[in-house]
Amino acid sequence: MKPCNVLILPGWKGSGPEHWQSRWEHAYGYCRVEQHDWMRPLRGDWIARLEEVLLSCDEPAVLVAHSLGCQQVAAWAAHSQNTRRVKAALLVAPPDVERDDVRAMLPGWSPPVLAALPFAARLYASSDDPFCSSARARQYAQAWGADMIDAGQGGHLNAESGLGDWQEAHEQLRLLMRDTPA
Repeated sequence: MKPCNVLILPGWKGSGPEHWQSRWEHAYGYCRVEQHDWMRPLRGDWIARLEEVLLSCDEPAVLVAHSLGCQQVAAWAAHSQNTRRVKAALLVAPPDVERDDVRAMLPGWSPPVLAALPFAARLYASSDDPFCSSARARQYAQAWGADMIDAGQGGHLNAESGLGDWQEAHEQLRLLMRDTPA
């Protein structure tokens, strides 16, 4: 698989330079799906942007989503006629968009899409994520048909979590790419 077909999907506000997604992008040549507005994410705009990028890929892509990017993947998959353009997805720290505090920050993303993804997926969640309980993360994994990996106490699994290059998750990504037929 070409590095340009591994698509990085940051969450709300994007992923800064110390975020593991940014580090993977620079280290491995993965491609970030840029959004028009990282501060005021509109679900329809984010879905359309993912669709646009996927239609430009020359082979099926693998999605690497963090936080709101996970909700973007589920919403896109529920509406797109082009889901065959995705081979697999690594989903990390989905926010519970039905919680009052999260809904206030991310209006328009509730209710979440709770339908099985038509491609292989693995979901990382931590036991102390401030934006999603472990129980809710398990519900997302089950609804989306994703294998869940418990990341222990890691907060929101972002730059503040001190993950650096997060080699454990990158190895899971490589296994997912290897074990999933094109």
